[in-house]
Amino acid sequence: MKIGNIKVRLTIVHLGVFLFFTGVLIFSILSTGDYSMLIWGVPTVILILTIPLAMNYMSQSQYRDLRPMYEAEAKTVRANQINEGMMGKPVRFEGVIERVHFKFLNRPQYLIADRSGEVAVKMFTSPEEDVEKGDIVEVLGSIMRRYIVTGDPIINCVSIRKKIKETPAEPEKREKKKK
Repeated sequence: MKIGNIKVRLTIVHLGVFLFFTGVLIFSILSTGDYSMLIWGVPTVILILTIPLAMNYMSQSQYRDLRPMYEAEAKTVRANQINEGMMGKPVRFEGVIERVHFKFLNRPQYLIADRSGEVAVKMFTSPEEDVEKGDIVEVLGSIMRRYIVTGDPIINCVSIRKKIKETPAEPEKREKKKK
């Protein structure tokens, strides 16, 4: 579903909760014959469906507003350069996605590697662009600890986008245009 120009996603968990409570409401009404439950029941199940959508929309729009600042201030880093001294600093990281977790919860976590090593990347909303294992991506974010107070440094992702691969013919075309 799109709201404005932001693609909003409902997770399978939210959909399951909505369907469960809708079933409970329908069962209660049919078993008791008390239709007055519709007065509070229908608005409740609608809120169960719309609140996660609204939260996803708000977080995605906030991340979208932050992207220009990160694009301007982010320092390009390699995996082996990420350390405790960089906490809170904006970074740009490019690499290949090796693993994807929790995408179905709209809270994807990636393991992204470059030639110097690998780094964990957490995103607290669904990304604008679908990325999968094996994609070459550019990540904008800031360094944080994995478990708030403890843990190794990871990237708190604000934006993750696929990098376009150059085919071998493209650099040759550019050189011919320059001549």
